[in-house]
Amino acid sequence: MKSFDLVAAGRLLAAPTLAFVVFAATFAPARADEVHLGKNVHIGGNDFSNQTFDSKHRARIYLYNQRLQKEGCGWRSDGHGGRVKICHLQRK
Repeated sequence: MKSFDLVAAGRLLAAPTLAFVVFAATFAPARADEVHLGKNVHIGGNDFSNQTFDSKHRARIYLYNQRLQKEGCGWRSDGHGGRVKICHLQRK
């Protein structure tokens, strides 16, 4: 009969534990890690191999179905001390 008491105690602790985990995950700060693109990475026909992006060096890649007049990439300031690589590419 003692095993049933332990099961009941486990069920009583499960709800507060789950609530604490959800509460902690809700208010935990999001981590800003880096993304490293490896070998042979092509986006829209352009080579993005061996590039690393993090909170200071970010990328915005726009893919279009129609033909573009000025296709390509360029670096811009984000206004917060970082840089953003903005690419306007045509889908292949």
